[in-house]
Amino acid sequence: MTSVPNTPRLSILDRSRISEGRDSTDALRATVESARQAEALGYHRFWVAEHHSVPGIAGSAPTVLAAALASATTRIRIGTGGVMLPNHRPLVVAEQFGVLESLFPGRIDMGVGRSVAFTGGIRRALGTADDAADGFPGQLAELLGYFTGTQHTYPGVRAHPGQGLDIPAFVLATGAGAETAASLGLPLVIAAVNGEPQMRRWIERYRDRFRPSARAPHPYVVVSTDVAVADTAEEARRLLMPEAWSITHARTRGVFPPSPTVEDVLASTMTAKQRELFEAALDNGIAGDEEEAAAALSGLVARTGADEVLVTTSTHDPGRLREVYARLARAAGIAE
Repeated sequence: MTSVPNTPRLSILDRSRISEGRDSTDALRATVESARQAEALGYHRFWVAEHHSVPGIAGSAPTVLAAALASATTRIRIGTGGVMLPNHRPLVVAEQFGVLESLFPGRIDMGVGRSVAFTGGIRRALGTADDAADGFPGQLAELLGYFTGTQHTYPGVRAHPGQGLDIPAFVLATGAGAETAASLGLPLVIAAVNGEPQMRRWIERYRDRFRPSARAPHPYVVVSTDVAVADTAEEARRLLMPEAWSITHARTRGVFPPSPTVEDVLASTMTAKQRELFEAALDNGIAGDEEEAAAALSGLVARTGADEVLVTTSTHDPGRLREVYARLARAAGIAE
């Protein structure tokens, strides 16, 4: 077996996907089991995300879920990928992470992003303005200031717990957020949402504009990508189909649905536009046997200079997903 040369850190982002025929309880329990498995396999981090009012995702409260995951594991780093700052007051976020770090010292990561909710109705329910993402740099600076005791937006206000704690912070970005990460000297987490060439341009801009800080003396890039590993490339590609169809459904019908079976995806009738989006979503990930996955990961790391790869794989069957994690760990050389 060929493993990835000079293997960067390998981590997992789990969104607690709901599969057709299952419910939120099933999805959340599967996330806990996946975290335990990831720790046993040698993955570096296990992160969870924030999505609101999405039928196909149970991950709506990442800091709450992170507490459950940290309780169920002992060594692996646990964090968020991420908490969306436009939806929250920075003081509340600082205190939530302060509680997590106090309970699980040295194991908590704070990944934050600037995305706002998918629809106007959800944004209003969250109390989030349509242009709230524009205030992200100031919100992030305030959040970080609560930990260092240097926030001046609200004089005399302190985060307890929070102040004085050293919690690694990461910025999730698909574009302009990369400049915020660079200006504040923070690690960057980025995905090829608009294609790999555009992602590489943002990474280059991040490195060029990076200002060293106490949190990160050098640029640190985490590249996020979907990965499926199976006996054959064709079988691996099939594992990516449920997520590719859910993405297509969301972009053409406005609703991100529970994950369908591969058989239902293959039996569905797609318009020309849906077929185009579906194929693009499939091609955006890595699919292959262990040798092919290792080679594809090597290529991605070589092209981006990534310090870490964050895997975001989803498929209908949680058992098959955990099989992917095991195969990927072998392919990357972090597990026997």
